[in-house]
Amino acid sequence: MSGLNPPSALPQQPSSEAGYRPGYEIAAERILEYIVQAELRPGDRLPTEKDLADAVQMSRTVVREAVKILSALKRLSVQKGRGIYVAEPEDAPWRESFSQFLPADLGQVDQMFEFRRHIESATTRLAAQRAVPAQVKALREAARLSAEAAERDDIEAFNRADEQFHRDVAAAAANMFLSATIESVQRLQREVSIIGMAGVVGGSLVVAGEQHLAIADAVASGDEDGAVALMTQHIDMTMRQFQEEIRHRIFPHHDASS
Repeated sequence: MSGLNPPSALPQQPSSEAGYRPGYEIAAERILEYIVQAELRPGDRLPTEKDLADAVQMSRTVVREAVKILSALKRLSVQKGRGIYVAEPEDAPWRESFSQFLPADLGQVDQMFEFRRHIESATTRLAAQRAVPAQVKALREAARLSAEAAERDDIEAFNRADEQFHRDVAAAAANMFLSATIESVQRLQREVSIIGMAGVVGGSLVVAGEQHLAIADAVASGDEDGAVALMTQHIDMTMRQFQEEIRHRIFPHHDASS
């Protein structure tokens, strides 16, 4: 592979003994920077060892050691005769629990919403602290679309706007780990909607849309406590709606008041 551009602003190896870092550490750091800047995803192939060394401006020997370290850390996958690849995140902490999730199990649905409540409280507080004007605009737009879809009783449009709204809150929090977690939990909730509830939406979409608008206003004004309280209320209402609908589907003749 030729014509590779090295990562910008690569760190220089300190020359003083006190600040010395082994070359392979610097090479490993530069390789990870290269992966991010080249927008490589899990499963994507990296350049050959020679071209990678040129790209990160290090010797092939040092790069070879760095690749070994990154492979041991499961950030890279070295496949003999095929090349170097960005490793798949096999050890994601939620992967096993997500694979065991039963979307019609009320107990597990409760756990999912409990987890979502804590995560979204954190993202909402950070969003109220950190949201920039463009993010506030996107958040308000998603809230508006959800409210309008609710007024039309357009469930599909509401669900799209609802997911976008919560992703926009996470984006405004400016924490990539929280954003990734929100998207993962959204996939679980989608399973509950499709399997546990057969696509039926419980409760009032209009109320949920109004809650989105109120949360967006609180985030825009920097009202951390108010935004968190509104988001918690929103998640709790959604949880009750899901619980009631799943319970109704599992026990169709059960009197909810008993």
